[in-house]
Amino acid sequence: MQVDVLTIKGEKTGRTVELPAEVFGIEPNDHVIYLAVKQYLAAGRQGTHKVKTRAEVQGASRKLHKQKGTGGARKGNIRNPLYKGGGTIFGPKPHSYDFKLNRKVKDLAKISALSHKAKDNAIFVIEDVTMEVPKTKELVAAMKSLNLFDKKTLIVLPEYNDNLYLSTRNIPNIASTLLADINTYEIMNADVLVLTENTAKIFADNDAVVA
Repeated sequence: MQVDVLTIKGEKTGRTVELPAEVFGIEPNDHVIYLAVKQYLAAGRQGTHKVKTRAEVQGASRKLHKQKGTGGARKGNIRNPLYKGGGTIFGPKPHSYDFKLNRKVKDLAKISALSHKAKDNAIFVIEDVTMEVPKTKELVAAMKSLNLFDKKTLIVLPEYNDNLYLSTRNIPNIASTLLADINTYEIMNADVLVLTENTAKIFADNDAVVA
């Protein structure tokens, strides 16, 4: 898959990069994408929900009245779950929602997500961005030049760029991430992927998603 390298102003540089078909040209597997996104969201849940059982609520432990001879139902103590203020039966307890996915499944999901973006022509390659100081205004101007400012955009970088990160964090629909950290959820959550030229070359050289 040949992709033109654009300048920060949206103009063609005359250079192209070849994105490998093994990563950007497979038939996407939607089910593994679903599993990977579900696992990512589940791992982000706190799971701190908690209710009190009859052993934890306040109340005396004495038996309310004798077992027999009252004409009424037998009763234990006031903390019985059947009474107002009593404990909760089978209520939620703190636990993790995370579940395991095999590495091959996660890799296939990531490649499938990238292939979806390639099929939708939602991948752009721009020349490497160098910013001496954080400038949100400059980044906004660049995204407008590329006609991407009104789209949810994910910029994929080969290495951490502090100035670029600081420039993107105040723009609601634009985010940046490292190629080594990219995941299926981020890919599918974005409308457009913007790869820097060096990022695209890493794909081209390795023929694989960087894990």
